[in-house]
Amino acid sequence: MKEFIAIFKNELVKTMKRPRSFIGFAIISFVCMVLQAAFYQDGKELLSMVTSQFEQVFSVQGNVLNGNLICFIILQTLIVQMPLLVAFVTGDTISGEAASGTLRFLLTRPASRTKILLAKWLSGLLYTLILLAILGFFALIVSRWIFGEGDLVALNSDGLTIIRAHEINWRWAAAFFIAFLSLSVVATYAVMLSTMMDNSITPIVTVMVTIIVFTIIGLFDMPSFDLIKPFLFTTHMISWRSLFEDPIPWNVIIQSCSILAIHIMLFLGIGIYYFKRKDIQS
Repeated sequence: MKEFIAIFKNELVKTMKRPRSFIGFAIISFVCMVLQAAFYQDGKELLSMVTSQFEQVFSVQGNVLNGNLICFIILQTLIVQMPLLVAFVTGDTISGEAASGTLRFLLTRPASRTKILLAKWLSGLLYTLILLAILGFFALIVSRWIFGEGDLVALNSDGLTIIRAHEINWRWAAAFFIAFLSLSVVATYAVMLSTMMDNSITPIVTVMVTIIVFTIIGLFDMPSFDLIKPFLFTTHMISWRSLFEDPIPWNVIIQSCSILAIHIMLFLGIGIYYFKRKDIQS
């Protein structure tokens, strides 16, 4: 156990010291601040254009443009791009070291290949968690500080749903948990591909292409696509939005989380199997 912890710490240090790791932190922080500045300047005018369509049905009062609404908008905006940032760091976990020639030296340690891969995988998940924590800080904490708190008026496929302020915090916690689970699928998929390839670019590009293709498939309502959509992990990455419906479709959320967890176990299992049999040439 001590040996595994030592390897994990070493892998975590290597992950956090890489310049590309800070690119994700910088992009998340920058985009959040740009969106916050834009909504601070023009948000009320934009919101009035949206709410004017509903003012004939009900009266809109109070602080609608609050931190909860800004966080909801930011999360919907960035959750599509964040898998690319995760893949950018985790996609060359093994292949990058194989290309640089350091993987052969790493395998001279008495630890098994499974432990080494698990340590690299866990360091990637921790990086993903830190990335989400930065998003949560800027999108929720800073937005509430700038725009204040209040009820969330969420727009979904069924119309507008109003979530009371005293019911919102646990929904945010659950939403960020599902977001972490979704990004963990991407990180695990990237690590799996990294065990199969010997250069640092191909796994990253493959993850990006996969996400783009799966997302495009999800956009079209075609019978042939409807057959495969339930099996695509990108279909379930947006299930966090169901937490802001009333009533909450718990069956759909639990099913999506289960499918995401199955993808993680499947990708990790394939990665371990392939890495244990991988012939390290350099």
